[in-house]
Amino acid sequence: MLNMSLKTLIILGITFALFMNNLSAQNMTTIKSNIPDYDTATFGSGCFWCSEAIFSLVDGLISVLPGYSGGKEPNPTYELVCTGSTEYAEVVQITFDPDKVSYRELLEIFWKTHDPTTPNRQGADVGPQYRSVIFYHNNHQKEEALFYKNELGKAGIWKKPIVTEINSFQNFYPAEEHHINFYKNNPANAYCNFVITPKLEKFKNVFADQLAK
Repeated sequence: MLNMSLKTLIILGITFALFMNNLSAQNMTTIKSNIPDYDTATFGSGCFWCSEAIFSLVDGLISVLPGYSGGKEPNPTYELVCTGSTEYAEVVQITFDPDKVSYRELLEIFWKTHDPTTPNRQGADVGPQYRSVIFYHNNHQKEEALFYKNELGKAGIWKKPIVTEINSFQNFYPAEEHHINFYKNNPANAYCNFVITPKLEKFKNVFADQLAK
């Protein structure tokens, strides 16, 4: 090596650098191709304790996180949202694998597990934070949500008109720690026993083929 000319050393150095760059590019392509192509959905269907418990049973979901979406004030708290003056809705932010469950299938679960005809209310939970709302993340989700809502309206499944809002996603703030996995962590809670558990049992029967194994 010491007997090589400076020109030869320079050529070897350039060739090695090009080889390493090409190798790095190939490795990055391999890495990118192995990264799962996950998607995100954001739904408001009443109390997020119940919504989280339901969607957590679905196969193909990577995470289900309760929180707040649709308002303007940053870093909202549960107490503030409960005043009904923030424009925030209680929602679940869902990360899912579209190869295992489609957005349309998630919409079906959304529509069938709450009452989309009661403005600012789900059962005994009353206030704009409990409104029925879909926050779409792209045009595909918007078109799917509008189509599904229109078809359900024409089918006349509910006696009252559907009032579900379909809005562009703007923000999401995770709920406080004690609200996460609330149903799982509070089995003796009265709301869990009398409201959530019956919904889950019905859900398991209707969507048995879509439950996580």
